[in-house]
Amino acid sequence: MNIPREISLVVVATVFLTLPALAQENKINRSDLPPAVEKTVASQTEGATIRGFSEEKENGQTLYEAKLLVNGHKKNVLMDSNGKVVEVEEQVELDSLPAAVRDGLKAKAGKGKIIKVESLTKHGKLVAYEAKVMTDGKKSEVQVGSDGRPLDHEE
Repeated sequence: MNIPREISLVVVATVFLTLPALAQENKINRSDLPPAVEKTVASQTEGATIRGFSEEKENGQTLYEAKLLVNGHKKNVLMDSNGKVVEVEEQVELDSLPAAVRDGLKAKAGKGKIIKVESLTKHGKLVAYEAKVMTDGKKSEVQVGSDGRPLDHEE
């Protein structure tokens, strides 16, 4: 019996069985957007540079994302197939945030360096701030609530 080979087969089988459950993001053209999504895109992209579009399936629901550049900052708008904005991630400057949020992110980052911060808005409500952190050459993410306090769960 070759144990390492059996373990390898189990790992490969597990990967193939779990792949369909993961959200798969596919780049698409603007012309591929449903009419309701196109209407929302037209209003959300006013004054922005469009970087691209994608479609993904999450929990059986098809979502569309517009990737934008607004005043030199990245902004991603996620919409359902009816054109309703589900989530907005927008790059923000750490120094522009309230002190409680800055302090909360810095505390969560520990000895790591914060390299990018985004606000996270869901269904029109600011729910969190997310920071990309570099620690000893490794990237990670930390989140705090809109008030700078730790979250009970990741958004």
